[in-house]
Amino acid sequence: MAQPLTTPLPADPTLDEIRAVLAPLIAASAAFDGFSNDARDEAARSLGIDADVARLAFPGGARDMVDAWFASIDRQMADRWPAEKLAALKIRQRITTLVETRIDLLAPNRESLRRALALLALPTNAPHAAKLGWRAADLMWNLAGDTATDFNHYSKRTILGAVYGSTMAVFLNDESEDFAETRAFLARRIDQVMRFESWKHRRAARGIERPSLARFVGRLRYPGR
Repeated sequence: MAQPLTTPLPADPTLDEIRAVLAPLIAASAAFDGFSNDARDEAARSLGIDADVARLAFPGGARDMVDAWFASIDRQMADRWPAEKLAALKIRQRITTLVETRIDLLAPNRESLRRALALLALPTNAPHAAKLGWRAADLMWNLAGDTATDFNHYSKRTILGAVYGSTMAVFLNDESEDFAETRAFLARRIDQVMRFESWKHRRAARGIERPSLARFVGRLRYPGR
């Protein structure tokens, strides 16, 4: 199995730097070992990092390993598509491009993603799962140039989080070439979001009551394929 690329550690790394460099290596092993102490220690050994130091870098255990891996996906996405590069695209294309970039980044470790999402689905991890979903959606909207600070700031991120979550559920079981089914599913969900945003703005302009965000998000999370 090819090892993921990692950023070289400085001479005297901080725990944050150690966590960042270990996370992709742990994820590469998680398909077989899970997000476990064994995966963490093996990653540490491969980089010459003391196992006790590696343990300190992930005080929350498996949950922190997943958090750090998703943070590395966030960074790679932002590196590939900085805001100034995305500015040349229409808003629909920006969001689609960012979600598809995450699919491409996660594809080599799809079984590890399955294990990560199963871990986050545990009731005790629900608040943390919500935090990670919000973090990804917030970064995508920020890169896309969103500057809303009112209700729209929260509604856009909530809706995108639902789109992303449902897309990942399809992605996990997609055996089509280049994940064509997942990309088609995403395109349909993005189209729904854009139509909802247009409808919302038209209603707001006429002074009509705000549409139900909860009902709309529910349809995005549990749509017909």
